[in-house]
Amino acid sequence: MSVLGFTDIIQGPLAQYAHISQQIGGDVAQHSQLVQQAFKAQLQFLQLASQSSKPANQNDVMIFLKPTSDIIGAIQDFREKHRTSPFFNHLSAISESIPALGWVAVSPAPAPYVKEMNDAGQFYTNRVLKDWKEKDKRHVDWVKSWVQTLSELQAFVKQHHTTGLVWSGKNAPVGVPPPPPSCPLPPPPLDNFAPAAPNASDDRSALFAQLNQGANITSNLKKVTSDMQTHKNPALKQAGVVPSRGSGGNAASAGQPDKPPVFTRDGKKWVIEYQTRNHNLIVENAEMNNVVYLYKCTECTVTIRGKINSVVIDACKKTAIVMDSIVAAVEFINCQSVQMQMFGKVPTISIDKTDGCQVYLSNDSLDVEVVSSKSSEMNILIPAANGDYIEQPIPEQYKTTILPNKALKTVVVESKG
Repeated sequence: MSVLGFTDIIQGPLAQYAHISQQIGGDVAQHSQLVQQAFKAQLQFLQLASQSSKPANQNDVMIFLKPTSDIIGAIQDFREKHRTSPFFNHLSAISESIPALGWVAVSPAPAPYVKEMNDAGQFYTNRVLKDWKEKDKRHVDWVKSWVQTLSELQAFVKQHHTTGLVWSGKNAPVGVPPPPPSCPLPPPPLDNFAPAAPNASDDRSALFAQLNQGANITSNLKKVTSDMQTHKNPALKQAGVVPSRGSGGNAASAGQPDKPPVFTRDGKKWVIEYQTRNHNLIVENAEMNNVVYLYKCTECTVTIRGKINSVVIDACKKTAIVMDSIVAAVEFINCQSVQMQMFGKVPTISIDKTDGCQVYLSNDSLDVEVVSSKSSEMNILIPAANGDYIEQPIPEQYKTTILPNKALKTVVVESKG
């Protein structure tokens, strides 16, 4: 039944997504072929699990998961290689949410993980809707079909693998599944495109193992579990020291972190450092006087549940943060290509020395004050009555003149580009 249920997803919403992708064409069509291949690889793995008992050695499980993780890596590399594409938001929506297929290595509750990955792509699906809704309805249908694919995947996991992947056979698995047919093989890992790192070739093959590492937080963390989010774990407190905010300097580098990743709570302060491509960073059970500090995180998504005092995002790159409600302020410092989404209130947003900042507001946060300096490519996205967002750029250029009384007068210069 598990295999049949997953086949229904492939033949249903995923097939619709692939069909619309081919209609749109270009990079979207090419990208969708890799996505189909990833789902077919997972189907083969589920067929194996339905006929076999769980291997005693976790490393053996990782060998069987390698085809899927390799294709996920190819999907994300495709996005990075096509950053100038007119469909970059489409590619990003898929790349941010395709790690949902990593549910097979998550326990004891993998279904919420699928939802979190679906939510991780929401920033970019919202931009697709904003950019294309009035131009071409196919792009709206494309978003709906992809979101439905992941929604049905979540329901499938909840029904058939509630507490984790079920191995329902009696015999030990034999052999490594071959790459799925029909679609062309993905390109080799683009090691020359991304800055080199120790054991870089092992990163993708270990993707799913890293999603479920548990207490082994100090080595290439990919998933944070509840036991990692506490100051009672001494190993976490010793893993790193938070640099002073004034020493941020340049934004986070595009390569691997130069120190072990950290996710810890130290009293009233939550510290998240040196995380890379981790979209399952969740701050929960926080109190209203707590603060969250992000430093040098790259390609991550952080979700903060509940009402807290403030958030500082320092020297982060391509990182998104989703928040319920803030008492004081959210601050971006020395960042590149960052995004935030509010579901409740936030009094102040500060943007300093940051290039590329997208701020999604809620109806409850429209009285916010935004203070910006030495920053560029900033946009405020205001919710509209129809559920879409209205994008408003924050001015970057000004004209100053001297008045007869020797005072200065400064006005915004509207960009004509």
